[in-house]
Amino acid sequence: MLERYEVETFLTLAEELHFGRTGERLGVTTGRVSHVVKKLERRIGAPLFARTSRVVTLTPIGRRLADDLRPLVGGMEAAVRRATEAGRGMTGQLRVAFLGEGTASVLLRAVALFSERHPDCEVRVREAQLANSRASLLDGSVDVLVASYPFDGMACGPALLTEGRVLAVAAEHPLARAGSVSLEVLAEHPVVQYPAVTSAEFKRDRTPERTPSGRPVPKGPTGDTFSELLTLVALGRGVLPVGEHTRRYYPRPDVAYVPISDAPPIRRGPVWLESNTTSRVREFVRAATDTTARPPA
Repeated sequence: MLERYEVETFLTLAEELHFGRTGERLGVTTGRVSHVVKKLERRIGAPLFARTSRVVTLTPIGRRLADDLRPLVGGMEAAVRRATEAGRGMTGQLRVAFLGEGTASVLLRAVALFSERHPDCEVRVREAQLANSRASLLDGSVDVLVASYPFDGMACGPALLTEGRVLAVAAEHPLARAGSVSLEVLAEHPVVQYPAVTSAEFKRDRTPERTPSGRPVPKGPTGDTFSELLTLVALGRGVLPVGEHTRRYYPRPDVAYVPISDAPPIRRGPVWLESNTTSRVREFVRAATDTTARPPA
């Protein structure tokens, strides 16, 4: 078995390929690094590094050993971190947000279960807006956002809520009294647009540039908030595909919601910045997932 300091010295030198920098990172002398490497090479029975007066490189055996050791060391460190977190309990603060009234109930159930499991971790809840949802994840003011997919450039999932799609039209619009419509009608009416800060993949999903048959979709005016989008619809400036829960959370006498017969369902769930995958985020996502197996109170 290799000692921890031997593995650490070897992997650090394999990354730096410089004895001096390796010693600085480990807080030891260059001679100590050289001694550990030579001892390790004697144990392996083959050179791990090729050394000249100017260059240090890995030998094929050294490169293979480094490739084999890195995931093992990473797994050990993760195991120790999980055990430490379990021993200390989950503490600190978790900032969560929801985008759209339809996601609020899902988030609240997840917060309740997370808080039940980790009472020493404070959870702060806020509502996000279309204009700042992505920015709040990027600047760290929100750790987890419950929102609609697709949310490109972020870690997502699993989906906690699915819903059909309906077409929001003005109450006096000719389509308002239709039993259902096809996505092809988008080619016949301007479609209200989401703000420019909304991710491109999301906009392609909600307000496509072409219908399934390839017909171009005319663009209507842009709104900055969801309420503003619906107001533009009510004014007759365009139509807008939305989730069917919109009729429950945004009932308006001046807007009608018509089922779209051939549209895939909308999926909603947790979204977070991949580089911000902390233990608190992982535990919240686990709690949110577990709530789907529990009937709402």
